[in-house]
Amino acid sequence: MFPLDERATHMCFACSPVNPIGLKLLFEDDGDVLRTSFTPGEEHQGWTGWVHGGLISTVLDEAMAQWCWRRGMTAMTAEIAVRFRKGVPVNRTILVTARLLREKGRLVELAAEARLDDGELAAQATAKFIRTPDALAGRLDGG
Repeated sequence: MFPLDERATHMCFACSPVNPIGLKLLFEDDGDVLRTSFTPGEEHQGWTGWVHGGLISTVLDEAMAQWCWRRGMTAMTAEIAVRFRKGVPVNRTILVTARLLREKGRLVELAAEARLDDGELAAQATAKFIRTPDALAGRLDGG
């Protein structure tokens, strides 16, 4: 969603294609649902063999943020709650979706979930995002 000149320089840990240590997540819209997938490697471990929960939380948060961004909303996470249902083994793809729950003024509430490649629910999140003033939007984009 970034213009080409900005996409080449932004360093978002989750979505930048140029951040050397980033996740380089790619997103697609399927109607009102945003989708991405991620295959964590050994460098993403918490306990040996298992993906760090903070990384799962990051991917869920980014999916919800991208849901907003791809719909023309510049918003920042104000609150997030993550519920872990099952550990995610390293080298196992997770499928992540995000969707809108409700909007009220500057508040945007979303939900996201991460499922293992066999469809089993690994984690789910809800979050509140606050739309940022237009003057701040340029700084968030690296402008």
